[in-house]
Amino acid sequence: MGLVRLRIRELANARGWTLKEAADRAGVNYSTLKSYVQRGALNTVDLSTVYKIAQVFEVSIEDLMEILED
Repeated sequence: MGLVRLRIRELANARGWTLKEAADRAGVNYSTLKSYVQRGALNTVDLSTVYKIAQVFEVSIEDLMEILED
């Protein structure tokens, strides 16, 4: 099973947003977004949440993800 990392912190920092602001703008639960950032390597995510996060940053899901391990 592959591991990915979501580039949430970098994208939020580039826009001058806190993680809370990013969660609010994406319409996702702050604790979920924060857990995605803190865990670093993820093997499972809620795809609808990831889609919302990608939309708020105006990037594709592929650009939001960094593949760590195949």
